[in-house]
Amino acid sequence: MQSSASLRALRVSIPKFELLEELGHGGMATVYRAHDPRLRRDVAIKVIHPHLRNSAEVTRRFAVEARAVAKLRHPNIVEVYDVSTEDEEYQYLVVELVRGQTLRKLLERHRVLPAECAAALVVELLNALAHSHGLGVVHRDVKPENVMIEHTPPSPGVRESSGGRVSVKLTDFGIAKLLDGQGVTSTGQVLGSPAHMAPEQIEGAEVDARSDLFALGVLFYECLVGQLPFRGNNPAQVLRRVLDGEFTQVEVASPTVGSVWSRIVARALAHAPEDRFQNASSMRMAVLDELRRLAIVSPRTELEAWCDAPEDYVETHRQRMVDRLCVCAAEARQLHKPLVAASDYNRALAYAPNDSGLLRIVATLHRRRALFRVALRALEVGGIVALVSIAAWGTQRVFRRPIAPDPTSIRATSSVSALPVPVSAPTARVSVEAPVTSVPISIPPLPRVAPTRRRVELQVRPSEGVQVAVDGTLVVTSSGGTAVMVLRDTRTHRVRLTCVQDLCEPQERILPAGEADVGMEITLAVKPATLVVEGDGTSMYQVIEKPTLAVRVGIPVSIPMHDKSTEIVHVRQVPSGRVLDVTLRAGKSVSLVFRD
Repeated sequence: MQSSASLRALRVSIPKFELLEELGHGGMATVYRAHDPRLRRDVAIKVIHPHLRNSAEVTRRFAVEARAVAKLRHPNIVEVYDVSTEDEEYQYLVVELVRGQTLRKLLERHRVLPAECAAALVVELLNALAHSHGLGVVHRDVKPENVMIEHTPPSPGVRESSGGRVSVKLTDFGIAKLLDGQGVTSTGQVLGSPAHMAPEQIEGAEVDARSDLFALGVLFYECLVGQLPFRGNNPAQVLRRVLDGEFTQVEVASPTVGSVWSRIVARALAHAPEDRFQNASSMRMAVLDELRRLAIVSPRTELEAWCDAPEDYVETHRQRMVDRLCVCAAEARQLHKPLVAASDYNRALAYAPNDSGLLRIVATLHRRRALFRVALRALEVGGIVALVSIAAWGTQRVFRRPIAPDPTSIRATSSVSALPVPVSAPTARVSVEAPVTSVPISIPPLPRVAPTRRRVELQVRPSEGVQVAVDGTLVVTSSGGTAVMVLRDTRTHRVRLTCVQDLCEPQERILPAGEADVGMEITLAVKPATLVVEGDGTSMYQVIEKPTLAVRVGIPVSIPMHDKSTEIVHVRQVPSGRVLDVTLRAGKSVSLVFRD
C-alpha cells in the first residue's frame, strides 16, 4: 500500500502513537492517521518534513501554530490534542481526526454550491473566525483546502435532515498571526495563498481580522460562481489583480445567485479594510438576515440536505426559491420598495427563464422604471425652466416697482408730482399736509401643529437584554420584559430585535404606518448551547436533564436553552455512573472532559 511505503521510506516513529497511513502532505508537513492507544482513539498527526527540521524559521512557525490553535476550542475548528517537545526526534502536532473531505475536493466534484448552501457553509466558517478573532488569532490562510466537511449519510429509510450529520471545520492555522505576539515572518516575506490574500497582506501591511473576511469572500465567490474572482496565469498576475481590486460581480457571472449575495461578497472583497465587514459577527448577521428572508431557518440543515442528495436538492431548491422570491418581491412592492422587488423577480426569472408570468411582471417593472426615469428627467428639466422663469419674473418685478419717496425728505406744505401724465394735460399738484408714513400690516401667525406622537410598547421574551433598533438605529433595550418607544411620525418603520451578546436569533417586524399606538408580543428564540464530550469513545454518555439527547464522544450536541441564557446540566458516563456538571451558555460551545 502506498501509505505504508511512505511510512517505511520515512521511517517515521512517534512515541505514544501508532502511525497507520498517510493522509496527505503539504509544503511544510505530512499528515498521518494514527492511533492513540492510551485514549483508544484515532487522531491526525502533522509531522514536519525532515529537511525542514533544522530551519529556525520553520520551527518558529510550527510553534506558533501549536500555541495559536491550542487556544481555540470551537465545534468549527479542528482541535489540537498534543504537540512535540523540543528534544524529540520529530516535530509534530496531534489534532482531531476529521473523517471527511476538503471543500476543494467538493468543488472539484460539483464546481459550485447552491447559493443558500454556500451561505450556510460560510456561516459555519464565520462562527469559527468569530471565535478565533475573539482570542486574538488571525488565520491568514482561509481557503477551500483548509476547510474540512464531515458528512454522515442518513440511515436507510430516513429522509428528514436535522443538521447534526454534517460538520464544517476550519483547519491549518500554520501561518496564523497572534495579535499579541511579534509574528513569524521576516521583513517583506508574504505567507498565504495568492488568490485568497487581502491587498494589505500582499503589501506587507498590518493584517487583522478583516483580512480573513476578505479571504472568506474569495471562498464564498468561488462556491457561488465556480471560479476565483482574481485569476491569472501565474502567482504574480493573481497578486496584481488582487491589488487592482477589479473582478466580475457575482450576479453578473451567475444571475441565479441574485443581487443580495452579490453585494455581501462585494463588501467582503472591498479593497480597503475599512470598507469591508468590520468583524465576523457583522458579516454573519448579514448572511443570516438574507437566509431568513428566504425562509431558511436552519442553515446547517440546508447544507446537510444538499450533501445527502446534491442532484435532487438542486431541482427542489430551484422551485422553492422561485416561489419564495416571488413572495418576497410581492411584499417589497406593497412596502413601496421597487428596487428590492425587481431584484427578487430578476433572480426568480434567472431560475425560470421561460415562466410567462414572471416575464410579464419583470417587463412591467422595467417599463415602469423606464417611465419613471423619463419622468424624472422631465421633472429635472422642467424644474430648471421653472427656476429660470421665476428668477426672470422676480427681476422684472424689482425693476418695474415704483420707488416710494423717503418720508424724511418730504416736509409739510411741499408739493410733488404724483403720476406722470401726458404732456398736453395740465400738471396736477398735490398738497401734503403731513409726513408720509408706512402703514403696518399685521399677519396672523400660522397655527402651531403639535407633532405626532405614537407610543409603541413591545412585550418581549427573554425578559432582559433584548435590544430594539428602528430603521437600523438602536432605540431601546428591554427591561422586565417590556420595551417602550415613542415615535414622532406616522411612517412605516422596520423594527429589528436582537439580544445582547448575540444570545438570540434576531427577528424583524414591520411597524405599519398610522397614528394609533401599537402593542406587540414578540418571542425571540434563544440560541442553543453546544456541548462536546471528550473521553472514552467506547462509553455512552447522557445529559440527565435532557434524556432524549444522544451524546457521543467528540460529536457536538446542540442543546435548546428556551428562555435561559445559562443552564447547569449534569452528564452521566454509562455504565460507570460517573457524573460531571457543566454550565451551558446560549450560542456558545463548551467541552466536558471525562478523564481516566
